Amino acid sequence: MQDPQIESLGKTVLVHVELPKEESREDLQELVRLAQTAGASVAQCVTCSRDAPDPAYFIGTGKTEEVKSAVLAAEASAVIFNSRLSPAQERNLEKALGVRVMDRIALILLIFAQRARTYEGKLQVELARLQYEQARLVRGWTHLERQKGGFGLRGGPGETQIELDRRALRERIAAVKEELGSVERRRGQNRALRRRNQVPVVSFVGYTNAGKSTLFNRLTSSQVYVADQLFATLDPTLRTLELKNTGKVIFADTVGFIRHLPHDLIAAFHSTLEETAQATLLLHVVDASDPRREENIASVNSVLSQVGAGDVPVLMVYNKSDLVPGSAYGIVRGDGGQAARVHVSAATGEGTDALLEAVGELLSQEKCAFAVKIKAGMPGRLRALLYEAGAVESERYGDDGCCLLEVRIDPDEAGRIDKLSQGALRACCQGSAPWVRSSGFDFDSVP
Repeated sequence: MQDPQIESLGKTVLVHVELPKEESREDLQELVRLAQTAGASVAQCVTCSRDAPDPAYFIGTGKTEEVKSAVLAAEASAVIFNSRLSPAQERNLEKALGVRVMDRIALILLIFAQRARTYEGKLQVELARLQYEQARLVRGWTHLERQKGGFGLRGGPGETQIELDRRALRERIAAVKEELGSVERRRGQNRALRRRNQVPVVSFVGYTNAGKSTLFNRLTSSQVYVADQLFATLDPTLRTLELKNTGKVIFADTVGFIRHLPHDLIAAFHSTLEETAQATLLLHVVDASDPRREENIASVNSVLSQVGAGDVPVLMVYNKSDLVPGSAYGIVRGDGGQAARVHVSAATGEGTDALLEAVGELLSQEKCAFAVKIKAGMPGRLRALLYEAGAVESERYGDDGCCLLEVRIDPDEAGRIDKLSQGALRACCQGSAPWVRSSGFDFDSVP
C-alpha cells in the first residue's frame, strides 16, 4: 500500500533522544545516513537526553516546542525520530508540529519500498508497511469519525469509516500473504532442486554498507547495484561459480542488516531470509574500518538467530582492509588450522583469492574422501557418475587393469550415486564407506 504522505520527504528535522537503556540506543550518524538514503535533505538535528520517553510526546512538551521552532526556521516538511514511536505519540506530535512525523522504523520501511525491484520484494515491503500502518490508522485522518449507514452504502448501517479502513487493510494483508505463499512455494522448489543436485550455497550476510555487493561483484563478475548507501541492495541475487576441488557453488547476495531491524520486516522477508538459513556456508562481511564493527557483528548475529540461521557455519570476512593502516590480507586460521576469517578489500581485489581458497576448504570439509577400485570388465557407469559429480581427484590404473579413483564427495551425493549404480559404489569402496552414516538416503531400498 503506497502512502502518498511519505513518498517525498524534502527538508527534514531529525530528533535523537539518548536513553539510558543500552538496547534502546541508536546512532545519530546512522539516522542521518538513513534519511539521506531515503532522499531527504537534513536541515537540522535536535538532540536531548531522557530517563524515559514521555507518554504523550516522547520528548516532552518543552522539547516539542524547540523542534517546532526548528521546523518553522528550516521550512521542513517532515520530522524523523531515531526511536520507535507509539501511534498516540506520533499523532500528538503531528498535531503539535504541523508536519509529517516518522519514526526510525517507518523510515527503514520507506527505504525498503524505494529499493524493492522484484515482484517478491515489492510484496514483502507492502506486507511490512501494511502491518505497520494497521495500528496507525487514526493518524491525522479527520474523516474517520464520520459514520456511513443506510442501505446501498458500503459497510452496512452504522459502520464507521475507521472500521471500513481496518477491514480493507485486513483483506489486503490476507491477499498479499497468499501471493507471498505462492512465491515462497516456488522458492522452496528451487531450493529442493539445488539440494537434489548437491550444489552448495554460500550466502553473503553482514551489516548494511559493509561492502557485500561490491565483494559479490568482484568474486562473480556480476553487475549488482553498488552505492555508498544503506540498503543499496534489497532483492537477493544468485550467481554460480566454479571452485577448485569443490566444483559448482552458488553465491547469494542478500539484504544488509541493521540494528533493531523491524520485526515486521523480518517476518515479511521470511522466505528471502530463509535462503540464509538454508545456506551451506555464510560469509559474514564486516566493515573492518568501522569503529562500531563489534556492535554491528552482534546485530547481524542477532538477526541470523531470529531467522534460524544461527547454526549455519560462518566465515568472517573483514572487508575494506585497505582503509585500515597496517592491515594484512589473507586467511587467519583458528584452532586446528581451519580458516576463521579472511581480510580482503573488495575495492582493490586484495585477498579475494585467499577468500575463495578458504571457501573451498570449508566446503570440502563437508565432503568425504575415500578410494574406489573399479575392476576390469565392470560397467563404466560408476566411473561416469563420479566424474559427472566432479568427485574424482585422481585416477590411475593398477597392474591388474583395475581403475583406482581418489574421490571427495558430499555424503548425500555419494548415496545418490550408490543408488543409481545399484550399490556399485559401496561394493567398490576400499575399506569402510565413511559416507553411509551421514547420508540421508535410505540404503535399505537399494536393489
